[in-house]
Amino acid sequence: MIVNNAWYVAAWADEVTAKPLARRICNLPVVLYRTLDGEANALLDSCCHRGAPLSLGTVVEKGIRCNYHGLVFGSDGVCVEIPNQDNIPRKARVQHFPLIEQDQMLWIWHGDADKADASLIPAYPFHNDVRNWPHKHDMMPVQCHYLMLVDNLLDATHLAYVHPASVGGSVANVHMVAKNQLDATDNGITLSRQMSNAPAPPVYHNCVPFPGLIDRWQEFEFIAPASVIQYSGGVPAGADRATAGAPRFDMRIFHALTPETDTSCFYFWSTANGHDTGNPAATAKIDTEIRKALAEDKLMVEAQQARINELGEDRLVDNRADAPRVMARRAVAKLMQRQNPAA
Repeated sequence: MIVNNAWYVAAWADEVTAKPLARRICNLPVVLYRTLDGEANALLDSCCHRGAPLSLGTVVEKGIRCNYHGLVFGSDGVCVEIPNQDNIPRKARVQHFPLIEQDQMLWIWHGDADKADASLIPAYPFHNDVRNWPHKHDMMPVQCHYLMLVDNLLDATHLAYVHPASVGGSVANVHMVAKNQLDATDNGITLSRQMSNAPAPPVYHNCVPFPGLIDRWQEFEFIAPASVIQYSGGVPAGADRATAGAPRFDMRIFHALTPETDTSCFYFWSTANGHDTGNPAATAKIDTEIRKALAEDKLMVEAQQARINELGEDRLVDNRADAPRVMARRAVAKLMQRQNPAA
């Protein structure tokens, strides 16, 4: 279930340079590069002459040159130069994808270019607020359908089982009895979870030592089809979250899941430190700890995808804890229906 008319993160802005980058997005080969003026661009990664990958080409003054026979394509995908030939056929072009650079990310529109509305890109100003929310970011290829990672992020009940030594903690009941608030939005869902008088999980303790029990919060916004914005933290049990000082744990994570194929995706994430903002070591520590949790998720969802590939999904059932996942899937289905009303 890949929504074509939607924005996906194609790359972090600092990943893309004048050296072409090949990336398969929504089952299509794409080449990402910056022009000599620094503008990010995305084209179908195949020359219209003999089909050679443009990602093996070179960025030149007029655009990107195919290094098989020397054709050059401008930022709009139109061929602007053929060696030793003045006449350029009208059909000499490759597909251009709308690409917007925003909040240190490059967002690509995979579907009908005429419907590419930049206002639909999820805003995330925290990437630009380095004083209050210093962050680190990265990308991880994962061999699963991108929506399985959306499911995973909105399923807090797995934390104690998959992440007992990282973000979850080993007390499963803490997550089962959390106070939840789940709401539908125009383009997704919001989920808020409050856990009072809870043990601090290892990630919290490793970053901010707490002397005793804490009050934890986890807040998620899912923006269909593939973005999850997370704010998590904790203060000593009974403290006022709005005014509590140290010890305090504050963390924001941006999750973007971009389909590569029907059974693989790119997991873009950033982790921001909001409690010890002037200390680069604190930001690096949170990044290190979250990477452990992401590796744990990767192991599980890739194994899950392998079983689904083998046995199918018809035998699977939902339980009460799946409500956020089910609502998120419905939001994606609505997008799909708008794209293809006959479906």
